[in-house]
Order: sequence, then structure tokens, then C-alpha cells
Amino acid sequence: MPLSDAEIRRSVPRDKTYKLADGGGMYLEVRPNGSRYWRLKYRHSGKEKLLALGVYPTVTLKDAREKREAAKKKLANGVDPGEARKAEKRSAATNAENSFEAVAREWHTKFTVDQSESHAKRNLRRLEVHVFPYIGGRAISLIEPPETLEVLQRIEKKGTIETAHRVRSLIGQVMRYAIATGRAQRDVSADLRGAIRPASTKHHAAVTTADRIGELLRAIYGYTGTAVVTAALKLAPVVFQRPGEIRHAEWVEFDFACKMWTIPPGRMKRRKEGKVNGAAHLVPLSTQAVEILQDIQLLTGRGRYVFPSARGNKRPMSDMALSAAFKRMGIDAETAVPHGWRATARTVAVEVLKMPAEIVEMQLAHEVRDSLGRAYNRTQWLDERRDLMQRWADYLDTVRATP
Repeated sequence: MPLSDAEIRRSVPRDKTYKLADGGGMYLEVRPNGSRYWRLKYRHSGKEKLLALGVYPTVTLKDAREKREAAKKKLANGVDPGEARKAEKRSAATNAENSFEAVAREWHTKFTVDQSESHAKRNLRRLEVHVFPYIGGRAISLIEPPETLEVLQRIEKKGTIETAHRVRSLIGQVMRYAIATGRAQRDVSADLRGAIRPASTKHHAAVTTADRIGELLRAIYGYTGTAVVTAALKLAPVVFQRPGEIRHAEWVEFDFACKMWTIPPGRMKRRKEGKVNGAAHLVPLSTQAVEILQDIQLLTGRGRYVFPSARGNKRPMSDMALSAAFKRMGIDAETAVPHGWRATARTVAVEVLKMPAEIVEMQLAHEVRDSLGRAYNRTQWLDERRDLMQRWADYLDTVRATP
């Protein structure tokens, strides 16, 4: 007689394993520990075999019967259901190994070793947020342009066009790696060029005329915030450095006798190889820069950081501190931002002070090459760079004093 749900529920463990038959070769195996397993006994090619159908009660009586019927259909077509299941598991394992996510993570591990840690993490995060949830589980060889476009359009609809383009580039790099390793035939991202609208390039807001520079400097010198933030605001215009490099400045990096700030390579915005093996970046200090630093040294000189956090001197000032100060001074992001001093210096030092562009670029820590494509040593032309930094600081004093 076929089993009933009530009969199964009444079954209790015994000293030895026993079976409750349901018919058609299927039975419930009840073990001494109380576990109950569905089994199907069948014959294929003259051999008796056993197929596991699941564990009760996760697999109900109804579920087990459906699995039994599906197995019998395979047998009727000459297919061994046990071997078919093994083949499905092997295929699933192969698909998992060759899924877009698996290949992408393999590519990321292999090809981002030369990138800075922050850049590598940012790229992986873009894939994890924007790509893996949608096509990560797909076999990379089966991915088509339309489904890839849907991934990019989701990003585009959020208004982050630049991110959409960066994600398309990442997908392309992963696809080309899959082609090279024999797991895909074509790069579907190549078909999507022009499929999303161009990203508009937006530079950091910066002032570049004498009257606007003077106005901004007067606002900074009139700022009544904390001494640490005020000093950082004053130093930023005269050192050409990014806000992050200023915030993380440590007292051991400064040599007032030589009027030099030596920024370790690991803290510069470079590729990983440059951070590990590159030269330190040298920042000649003008007389004005030294005065600003010596003033704040009286307050923070016993600690590690030149500009410590308001919450404790064991960590640097917040990355929002300078931006918040600009807002309190009534300077909106469309007018100027702390990072904008670099653009100001790049423009004015060349166009107004007539300083050689390559000297200015080197002091900005940009890679400078000669006509043959060779990169200049970042420690070269120190005398010219000292002259640049002093002339620049003097120029800022002049425009600040001219209403």
C-alpha cells in the first residue's frame, strides 16, 4: 500500500534502520537517530542502483513522488537518472568556475597587484555592487550584449554616468581575460560603445584670477574656526598638495632647516609599484609655509600629526574638515573647493608667473616626460622648484593684500 503522511509522522526510530515502502521502488529509510531519507531503487543496463531523493520532511511525500516520476521518465528514455544527476553536478561546478563573478575575481586577484590598494578595492566594489547581482552567476561564455547593457543602464538611470563607463571598462577587461584563458569567445562590452550617454568631465572648482584668488585668501585668513583647521586652510594654497596629503602630514616629514617637506611614496596618489618602490615627493617650503607650520607646531608639535583630528591626536583631521570650513565661509562647491588650489597653481604659475610648465607639473607630483617619452626623476630641478614655491607664495601674499 502507498504511504500516507499520517503513517510517516507515526514512524519512530528503532534499534536498526528500517524501510517504509511507497511503491514503484521508492521507500523511506528510517534510521536509529531519527533521520528519514527518501530512496529510489531502480535497474539500468541490468544493474540494480539506488538514487537519493532527499530528506524528509524537507522533501515531502508529494515532492518525493514527483522526483520518482521524473526519474522513471529518464529511465524510459534510456537515461540513468543517477548518472544524469552526477553530470548535472559536474556541469554546475563547471559553470560556477566559469561564471562571470568567478572569472572577474580571478582577474582582479591577478591583475590588480600593481594598483594601489584603494584603487583595487574601489574596482572590486563596483563589480560587487553593479555587476555581480545581475550577471555574476551567468557562465561568462553565455553573456550577451543586451543583458550587459541592462547592467549599465541601471547605473545610468541613477545619474552616475561616469560610473557606468568605468563599469563597462571593467567588464571589458574581465571579458578579454576570459577570452585569453579560453572561457569566452568575444568581448560583449565592445558592442556597447556609444550605448550609454557620454560622461561630462567635471573638474574641481578653482579660482584663477587675481581678484578672485585674493578674495578667497582673505576669507581664509579671516576664518575663525579651530586653530588646526585654520592652519591647514592657510597651508593648502602654498604647497600644491592634495587635501589628503596635507591632512596626513606628520611632523617627522618636515625639515625646517632645509625648508623641505618629504612626503613618503606610500602616501602619494600613485600606482602600487610607485607607492612601494617610488621616490618620496619633495615639497620645498616657502618662508610663508614655514611660518604657518611653526605656528601650529606650538599646538600640535608633540603629537604625530601636524593636523590631528578634533576627536584625538592619534588620527589625522577628518577628510571633511576643510570642505566644511569652506561651507562655513559661504564658499560653495561650484565656486571653489580645497582641492582646487592645485588647478589654481597650475594655471596661474604658468600663465602669470611664467614658470616652466614641466617644473609646475613636477611640483604637483604629475608624471612629466621629455620629448622621447622618458619620465623625469621626481627629485630633479630642486633649485627651480624652490624658486617656484617662493614666488608663488609671494604672489599669493600680494593678491591677498590687494582688495
